[in-house]
Amino acid sequence: MVDLAKRQNWIALLAKAPATKLEVLVSRIENIPEYRFLRSPETGLTMIRGRAGGVGQVFNLGEMTLTRCVVQLFVNQPEPNTGFGYVGGRSHHHAELAALCDGLLQHSDWHNIINQQVIEPLNAITMASKEQQQARTAATKVDFFTMLRGTHSRFATDV
Repeated sequence: MVDLAKRQNWIALLAKAPATKLEVLVSRIENIPEYRFLRSPETGLTMIRGRAGGVGQVFNLGEMTLTRCVVQLFVNQPEPNTGFGYVGGRSHHHAELAALCDGLLQHSDWHNIINQQVIEPLNAITMASKEQQQARTAATKVDFFTMLRGTHSRFATDV
């Protein structure tokens, strides 16, 4: 049985990964098992909701284009694995690859292979991207400070 939190993390990583990087990483894997679509890639809209300050009242932020896909893998086991892929945007191929990877990650024979050849490199790409963004943000940081000028300032107090 797959840990739910780990699965949520890899599904999120696959969804947010650049489609071209995911395609390159998956294309390097040999002997990927056959699969069929339970739900072929389809594009629709989903409502994005938010909370004021992260804890306030829920409100509808707007709609977002979403593509989803569900595949069934034929791997040597009594029950075939089902993989789900949800990605922002209209990329049917991205959703298909995400679903394929999700299904393979749930199988004990394939988990380590997909984790090493797809998930870890995507995680490294994501971390590098975050570090670059943080460096760009830090470069624009401005520190504001105030300085008391003598005792004539209306903010000065005698202690």
